[in-house]
Amino acid sequence: MPRRRKGFWYRLAAVLCKPPLLVLLKRDWRGMEHIPAEGGFITVVNHNSHVDPFAYAHFQYNTGRVPRFLAKSGLFKKGFVGAAMRGTGQIPVYRESTDALSAFRAAIGAVERGECVAFYPEGTITRDPDGWPMTGKTGAARVALKTKCPVVPVAQWGANELLPPYSKKLRIFPRKTHHVLAGPPVDLSGFYGREMTAEVLKEATEVIMAAITRHLEEIRGEQAPATPYDPRRERIEQRRRTQEQTRDPSRERTRDDESREQTGARHEEQEPASELEPESEPEQVEASARSRSRSGAQSESQSQGKQARAQAQGKQSQSQGKQAEGRSK
Repeated sequence: MPRRRKGFWYRLAAVLCKPPLLVLLKRDWRGMEHIPAEGGFITVVNHNSHVDPFAYAHFQYNTGRVPRFLAKSGLFKKGFVGAAMRGTGQIPVYRESTDALSAFRAAIGAVERGECVAFYPEGTITRDPDGWPMTGKTGAARVALKTKCPVVPVAQWGANELLPPYSKKLRIFPRKTHHVLAGPPVDLSGFYGREMTAEVLKEATEVIMAAITRHLEEIRGEQAPATPYDPRRERIEQRRRTQEQTRDPSRERTRDDESREQTGARHEEQEPASELEPESEPEQVEASARSRSRSGAQSESQSQGKQARAQAQGKQSQSQGKQAEGRSK
């Protein structure tokens, strides 16, 4: 199966991006031999800086297998950036709409055509205090189980020292080193043939994230926490701690308190999403679309009912006026 060619736009991006990356970052790249020479595959990469997509793309560009990232749709709309995103074949993600499903279909299609699709399974820059990978979203596992393609785990470290997470200030000196370690494909064969339920996808995602974390442990020479940082669980705990601090200690816990906490957990805000990963899972997108469709149908039905009642009242008024006019004559 032929590999995807770099093309004009990828070569132009390399000409523009490689010089500053070479100046700002030294390179310690290992594991290029695990990048398949032919055929479709997925890479799954940890995310710890706004700079690391460029640094990682530089690594994979040098392997000869250019990646296709999932990126938010706004980047494709206009200007040079939009033209470059379209020209390099990146995959647009339309968040919170049924069009978000098209990104997963496009990723599956790209893999089946023999291309590489790069996923940031965390969905955003890590919020772990020590920079370890968080719990992952299931998009990469979904594409992997659908296509049964190789899933190459990649850990990176160093771009976060140049530009720390959620920071806007570069730390240029001393010159930082970008470490990359790509490992052998993750074995997901135990999940093949099983129904793609939420539980199966979660288990497959945990296997993927564990592989990334092991490689990052090797790079850093440290041991990661036994339990990955879960931003959703952390927000729930923070909300509960805040409620406990503001609640009168002498007042007993009531059913209303419990109900409010459960409601808050169900309606917790979404984690800010990276530009390179969908914010919502396909099931969430479909459910949201169905909910909006039902809501729109109900609103339209109510509007039509109001119009019908108004017309009936108008006809009744006209009839009463005619009767009154007849009596006066």
